Amino acid sequence: MVLRIGYVREHFCSPLLQFEAEDKGSTFTLVECPSGTGQLISRLTKDEIDIAIALTDPLIAGIAKGSEAYKLVGSYVTSPLRWAVITGHKPSAYNKISDLQGSTIGISRNGSGSQTMAYVMALQQRWPTSELKFQVNNDIQGLINSVNDGTTSAFMWEWFTTKPFSDAGECRFIGQVPTPWPSWLIAAHPTRAEPAAVRTFLNNLSRHVRAFASAEARAGPSVKFVMDTFSYPETDVKVISYLWSDRRSVDSAFICEGVARCCGVPRRLLNDTVERHH
Repeated sequence: MVLRIGYVREHFCSPLLQFEAEDKGSTFTLVECPSGTGQLISRLTKDEIDIAIALTDPLIAGIAKGSEAYKLVGSYVTSPLRWAVITGHKPSAYNKISDLQGSTIGISRNGSGSQTMAYVMALQQRWPTSELKFQVNNDIQGLINSVNDGTTSAFMWEWFTTKPFSDAGECRFIGQVPTPWPSWLIAAHPTRAEPAAVRTFLNNLSRHVRAFASAEARAGPSVKFVMDTFSYPETDVKVISYLWSDRRSVDSAFICEGVARCCGVPRRLLNDTVERHH
């Protein structure tokens, strides 16, 4: 079968894009999901994709809440994700993370990584998480529009994906919050995605990830690919390339705490889910 692979077009998908260029549609096609992991999970549920490369925390939350639309089949990026805290481009009262307490935070979807990380930020700042307020703005452009028209104070998104918007003067970075867990996992529909096809896809994707992350590739070819594909400056790409060599283990306690606060999932159930799939 030809698998339908859901993904978010960010620099982390570089090995996947290289694999696609080699495969030429013979074993899989890519389905872009610009709204992020919430959209990926929705498309898995609606039979629009067979496999999703998505953020760790929403995937684990979904399973813990009883979703049978997918199962975890592999890891993709084990380094933490660097989330920028972003506000509007004009001078305002929001100039550092502590200024955001009590304000309305923009998110892409309920249960999304952008919402989970807002809870992580609140936990780090020792804010009462019960007082957090959110507005759903769907995608990166909606989130940027919202901080600039004043309907939200800030939003959180992957640092290097949003940096071009900051460099262009469309928004401002006022802080960052790295995830306390590995950033990307791979999920597949439990029956629709044939096991043999999934294994072949994962094996070949792993081959491309290893090639992309090798020291030789990070010294030149991988940097050039990201620069050419995403128009990032070389200085940013060299930082990005380090993320592929960074290996972390799951911080079970922190992921369970953040997801429990965000999604209302019992902590014990999250602990069981993380341990079962780790």
